Amino acid sequence: MNDAVNIALENSIKKQIVKNIIVPYVNFKITDENVTKEQKAQLIIGATSLLQKVLNKNPATIFVIIDEVKTDNWGGVGEQVSERRKREK
Repeated sequence: MNDAVNIALENSIKKQIVKNIIVPYVNFKITDENVTKEQKAQLIIGATSLLQKVLNKNPATIFVIIDEVKTDNWGGVGEQVSERRKREK
């Protein structure tokens, strides 16, 4: 085979290997109430450490996402968090 065919074949194999890698993904959903950058960093560090320790995952493959949800968009027990917070004050 010529070099171009070898390169194409090698790239195809690499793509298949990458497709079969399971990437750990953690998604935190929290209300947007006074969570600091440092606290978010600790969540990312902690989740990464936990997956590494418990599941023996490579930290380089772990992704952690933190979604902040407005309290108007988060509810429980039939009530928006924003309304519960007002009542608790």
